[in-house]
Amino acid sequence: MTEEQLDNESNLWLADTLWRLGAVQFGDFTLGRTTVHSPIYVNLRLLVAHPTALARAAQIVLRELQTLQAMRNPQCDPFDVVCGVPFGGLMIGQAFSLASRVPLVYLHPHKDDLDSDVEGLYHPSQTALIMDDLITGGGSIIVTANRLRDEGLFVHDAVVLFDRESGGRQKLEEHGIRLVSLLTIKVLVNYLMSSGKIGEEWYRKSMTFLERQPSAPD
Repeated sequence: MTEEQLDNESNLWLADTLWRLGAVQFGDFTLGRTTVHSPIYVNLRLLVAHPTALARAAQIVLRELQTLQAMRNPQCDPFDVVCGVPFGGLMIGQAFSLASRVPLVYLHPHKDDLDSDVEGLYHPSQTALIMDDLITGGGSIIVTANRLRDEGLFVHDAVVLFDRESGGRQKLEEHGIRLVSLLTIKVLVNYLMSSGKIGEEWYRKSMTFLERQPSAPD
């Protein structure tokens, strides 16, 4: 696939960029408390260490949201502030804030981790867009949304660069939050296989693992 074709497919640009940055690894990984024996690990924080790639990702997110809001049946509500989920989501949220000129807020935990303050300038009745680097089960986004709602903010949408397709989208829907993702694990693995970057063994292991996840189709 040519560079121009990658430019026209934002999700494939992200897949190719993550691969070139060494952010995609294959092996046997335990991710968090619930994801065990995953054959694939994607480290989105390597993206935030490359300013040019991070800025481009923020621009792609901005264009995607503008497209979704311009649809006859909008798939993303207007928002007044963007809230980055620490830490990966905070860096991406900050890049997006600079690209879109939308104010940034974030949660600052207390020392006892029992509560958090919402840092930044905002007003009750404003709408916040939550942003994170990736989603697995959706817990971090839900905690963030609940805290923002406690402050009188509305939360309808969340954006992630990468969706591991492990039930997070469905869990967010249960809490009244739509998910916008630039790249899914299925698209990533298919791209790596079709472009000759991985062999059939890792492709099959990844797809088998994906089929066992909560969001896999019957």
